[in-house]
Amino acid sequence: MRKMLRWLLSLAILVGTVGAGAGGASAAPAAPAQPDIKERVLAIPGMRFVEEQPYDGYRFLVFSYAQPVDHRHPSKGTFQQRFTLLHKATDRPTVFYTSGYNVTTAPRRSEPTQIVDGNQVSMEYRFFTPSRPQPADWSKLDIWQAASDQHRLFRALKPLYGKKWLATGGSKGGMTATYYRRFYPRDMDGTVAYVAPNDVADKEDSAYDRFFAGVGTAECRTRLNAVQHEALVRRDEIVKRYQKWADDEKQTFTVVGSADKAYENVVLDLVWAFWQYHLLKDCADVPATTASTDELYGFIDEISGFSAYTDQGLETYTPYYYQAGTELGSPTFETPHLDGLLRYPGIYAPRSYVPRDIPMRFKPAAMRDIDRWVRQDAHRMLFVYGQNDPWGAERFRVGKGAKDAFVYTVAGGNHGSSIAQLAAGEKAKATAEVQQWAGVSTTSRPLARHDAKLDRREVERQPVLRP
Repeated sequence: MRKMLRWLLSLAILVGTVGAGAGGASAAPAAPAQPDIKERVLAIPGMRFVEEQPYDGYRFLVFSYAQPVDHRHPSKGTFQQRFTLLHKATDRPTVFYTSGYNVTTAPRRSEPTQIVDGNQVSMEYRFFTPSRPQPADWSKLDIWQAASDQHRLFRALKPLYGKKWLATGGSKGGMTATYYRRFYPRDMDGTVAYVAPNDVADKEDSAYDRFFAGVGTAECRTRLNAVQHEALVRRDEIVKRYQKWADDEKQTFTVVGSADKAYENVVLDLVWAFWQYHLLKDCADVPATTASTDELYGFIDEISGFSAYTDQGLETYTPYYYQAGTELGSPTFETPHLDGLLRYPGIYAPRSYVPRDIPMRFKPAAMRDIDRWVRQDAHRMLFVYGQNDPWGAERFRVGKGAKDAFVYTVAGGNHGSSIAQLAAGEKAKATAEVQQWAGVSTTSRPLARHDAKLDRREVERQPVLRP
């Protein structure tokens, strides 16, 4: 027995020695652990940490980054610009998302991020609070300065996220992603722009008249026009109620001028906003002209929103209205069914919604330049529109000079249209195209499993304007 125990002990020592010797001779030393992603981002000059929110399978962090007020003259001051990071892994592609407005400080995943199963950087647009220089020099709010914000943040993060990058956004965010690609075409490996308006000639808006003459069904168009007309017939009664609501809620009308002026804007929004956010099936909910004032008031508030043209409602969107009146342009459409009922000609315009102490001058060449570049030089760009979305009446189009660029339309879709809503063949092709641009496995479906909270689609509520 003792011999057997000694033999087993010797064998164990021998095996252990041989194993250790073999491992020691051939195994490379363990690689040093990478610093935490939060610390790696904070090591970039100009970064500040704001907060972290736990989310299963990701790190979700909120930062701010010191950006030049004027990228042409960086020495003339900086401001803190918020952005969020939905971190999955540094060996996955990264999607650069912009809404064109404020950034959402809760975990969200854009459709391209789900399609490629990647990371997502989401940036707040300059001059949307709190990402506003103080004091605010509004002349530094333009599409080139905003694109340069993205370019600078991309360059700061690219050493950490070395795989391919895509840009995306919806509505004004889709416009933003397009402008970024125009000014810095080599940054991104692909761009997916959703429901992005393209107002090339601000004063030529006949496309909107053609749209409203044919959208949906004749019955639905007639009902909507009739209820819009009735809203102005009962104007005095409803404005009285509107003013009382404003007083109770401490809402004011200094910028627009009065509750009556605000109401005219709210009513002019009505038909446009219906098609922007609703579907053809919702025509059944449009009230008859014989409906009670209570029902009519509720419908107007649901579709247009009485808060939109109060000082408090306008304040959040002042940067957008400023850009609409200086570069982006805004839609004009005819309303012959309202003849004799409108009291304030010309009020339905961006200048009406921006405080008078902020100067505005329109630059007509800005959108012509963007449109020309997309038609002639777009490469690896994909545009998605909704058939029944008014903003798609003036859209981006790709010409012979564009390469690997596509424009898709969701049948019956509104301002929330997506790749997932396309017809099966187009959906598969668009999905595979995005994955190819991102350098990941090419399939006909998203690589990441659906997450009801993370993938919740929030339609960007882009205000309706008249120049």
